[in-house]
Amino acid sequence: MSTHAADPLATLGELPGVPDAVESVRKAVDRVYGHRVMRRRSNEISSEAALRGARASAALSGADWALEEVRRRSDFGVESEARTVGAALRLGAEAGQLLSIWRQSPLRVLARLHLVAVGDPGDSVGRPRQDGENVDEPLVEAPLPGAAEVAGRLDGLAGLVVTGSAAPALVTAAVVHGEILALRPFTSYNGLVARTAERIVLIGSGLDPKAVCPAEVGHAELGRAAYVAAFGGYLSGTPEGMAQWIAHCGRAVELGVRESTAVCEALQRGAA
Repeated sequence: MSTHAADPLATLGELPGVPDAVESVRKAVDRVYGHRVMRRRSNEISSEAALRGARASAALSGADWALEEVRRRSDFGVESEARTVGAALRLGAEAGQLLSIWRQSPLRVLARLHLVAVGDPGDSVGRPRQDGENVDEPLVEAPLPGAAEVAGRLDGLAGLVVTGSAAPALVTAAVVHGEILALRPFTSYNGLVARTAERIVLIGSGLDPKAVCPAEVGHAELGRAAYVAAFGGYLSGTPEGMAQWIAHCGRAVELGVRESTAVCEALQRGAA
């Protein structure tokens, strides 16, 4: 009991249904890593996963562009949807550069992610919002915590990450994702930042070291309504709700694996 008191994430890992979700994700990840194409062309799979993950994350934030449009475009600086897609692409490219910093200073990484997403330094960029500042987050309508609560909970989240946990990577990733979405600590792009932080945990934990399992793809495929409903479980803070959210994130990773497996198969057919 004392171990779990010091490691609350481990307790979440034992909730009903969560061990099954963790095991299912592990098997799916192992399958794609065992694909013969991965042994020779993993860099291509990683690049494609980053692109598809960015497209999917932007879709959840209201910019639902076709993959080929994202691939074709070079200008992302004009209207709102283009800026959202550009932000998601920049975050996808940045995530792998921040792994070592994340383990030491998650708050520095979150600040960096917001700066990268916005693209321009400004008064509210890269710092937690203050009371009275508006938040632009098209998907989440839950009440906003005040600035003092945001600061306290961010410190708590950072403490969990720095201390480390015996919990499976899926559990930690889901909590990081859910907590950032719940707090919406920045004035913009909180959803994109939350999903990028989830990706960083999955990569840095060793579950997906080559970044070929884009959970964002799965979140988008499951749909905005299911995403919001599962997130409501996280917000509830109940064991059932937390388990629902973790399992939802697990399904998202599995669908991301399926996407990258399809890319592997397409490359294999092209090489045949």
